Amino acid sequence: MKWFLLAMILFSTFLFFSALFQMIFFSDKRMKKRLERYLDQDEKKGFDRKKFTLALQIQLAQKNIKDRMMTKEKNSKLEKSLSRAGMALKPEEYVLLQWLSICMGGGLFYLVTGQFIFIFVGAVLGFLFPKWYLLNKQKARYQKFNEGLPDMLSTIVGALRAGFSFPQALKTVVDESHNPIKDEMETVLREMKYGSSMEESLHRLYDRMPSEDLDLMIQAILIQRQVGGNLATVLEKIMDTIRERTKIQRQIKTLTAQGRLSGIVIGLLPIILALVLFAIEPEYIGTLFTHPVGIALLIAGAISGSIGFFLIRKLTTIEV
Repeated sequence: MKWFLLAMILFSTFLFFSALFQMIFFSDKRMKKRLERYLDQDEKKGFDRKKFTLALQIQLAQKNIKDRMMTKEKNSKLEKSLSRAGMALKPEEYVLLQWLSICMGGGLFYLVTGQFIFIFVGAVLGFLFPKWYLLNKQKARYQKFNEGLPDMLSTIVGALRAGFSFPQALKTVVDESHNPIKDEMETVLREMKYGSSMEESLHRLYDRMPSEDLDLMIQAILIQRQVGGNLATVLEKIMDTIRERTKIQRQIKTLTAQGRLSGIVIGLLPIILALVLFAIEPEYIGTLFTHPVGIALLIAGAISGSIGFFLIRKLTTIEV
């Protein structure tokens, strides 16, 4: 009964924060729908200024929060990180999501443990969770982009040999590729269409996708534009180099799988064992969190476990 009640409280809390998240984040869409309805209606029905004023005040309040809580530099940096991760969020929406995560993390840890000190632990984890999720999304997007880069180069080489120009070859990539390559190439073509030079567009592409293989491709294209030569042949050589590097990286990942798994076991085994003991006999392990000696042992164990985990990760990380 206790766990059922706890699950109901957590579910209700999730629904509350989801409703708050929807109300704040999707206010733009609601205002656009209202504007479309107002513009499509007959003139006899008039214009409801109260509803429009309310929607406008919500937007102004959101902008005011953004201007007060975030500097221009922080807003630009966060916007770039969200763009690299492919997340359709504004910087102020991400900050608000982080606040909600802090509240939910602190409340969840307090409900599970019943001790006030764990509110701060949950709040810290709630603060770090959006950053961890953002970094994982960026890493996954970089990896997916790098995996599709040889196929993109193959398409460009085929288009160039068929007589297409480089922008037309990029258009072929957009038509035949999938995300994230499709989105990034569409952005490059859009920037070139609106007046940016090819060099500026490609440098901005590398800024959004900081990949060594992509940088190699961009440098080859820029050098070819300055000194001339057969671009298709150069890109074909780069494509072969990227494929060989990817092959070696996969071999290294296979050979170091055991070491990486050992690091994961070292990092997670004490936590899982503590949770199992807490579920079986809470009073038996509760002393570990209340007695000064137990707290000191926890700190020492966390530090030593973290050092061992990062050392193993460092030993199993081989750059190619």
